[in-house]
Amino acid sequence: MLDVITDTVIDALKLLPFLFVTYLLMEYVEHKAGSAFEKALHKGGAIGPLAGGLLGVVPQCGFSAAASNLYAGRMISLGTLFSVYLSTSDEMLPILISEQAQISSILKILTVKAVFGIVTGFLVDLVLRLRGRGEQDWDIESLCEREHCSCEENEAILKPALVHTLHVFLFVAAITFLINLAVHFAGLEALRGSILGYPVAGELLTALIGLIPNCAASVALTQLYLEGVITAGAMTAGLLTGAGVGLLVLFRVNAHLKENLAIAGILYVFGVAGGVLLELVGFAL
Repeated sequence: MLDVITDTVIDALKLLPFLFVTYLLMEYVEHKAGSAFEKALHKGGAIGPLAGGLLGVVPQCGFSAAASNLYAGRMISLGTLFSVYLSTSDEMLPILISEQAQISSILKILTVKAVFGIVTGFLVDLVLRLRGRGEQDWDIESLCEREHCSCEENEAILKPALVHTLHVFLFVAAITFLINLAVHFAGLEALRGSILGYPVAGELLTALIGLIPNCAASVALTQLYLEGVITAGAMTAGLLTGAGVGLLVLFRVNAHLKENLAIAGILYVFGVAGGVLLELVGFAL
């Protein structure tokens, strides 16, 4: 139990600087920057998926949490959100390095995740623009109202940023504790000898595991691959859907439940499709 609590605290504390900086930026934009910043943000949003895909490969799930908050405030596009989610590396990179994997193999999987995230992000934004939904006004006010942070009462930005950060931090810590508890008693090792080795079935299951908003999922998938239990395609399917705590934060800060469920479902489809595609082309590390 002590290990579970320790892991939970460490996982949650990793998010604190990302959450605080993100909310501080959002408050600054809302109170100080005005319409000029909003216009610049919308113009820069056209290349948002590129930036999101490149940032996502950094081994830190804080970027996915930041992206969820920015999307909830409609400060980034849906395509940018997907690019971050799909490219997020989480704990995969440290595990590969600790197991002394070849540099070429590490660069290959990072490149695949980044490229897949960037391309998917641009495609999502393109589809939305063609449907007339490509540009939305930001909605930071609604986020503030739901959090009861009193943002609108004064021009101070530090207090509401701290309130937002604390609310999301406590929520993530509580859910992470429950997940760590479940993993501790059930164990992901039970996956060995299951259907993971079968064509397509492996990708379907690993992509589902990747949706678990916890570092344990990416650690388990990477270890299963290194031990020869699953293929590179199956591992990639799970790592594509493994957005760290990004989805967890999205469900906490974005009020549109149906939209959140749709994003999770589409992310799952993208992950499975990516894994199956890599299997078909004979992808290997």
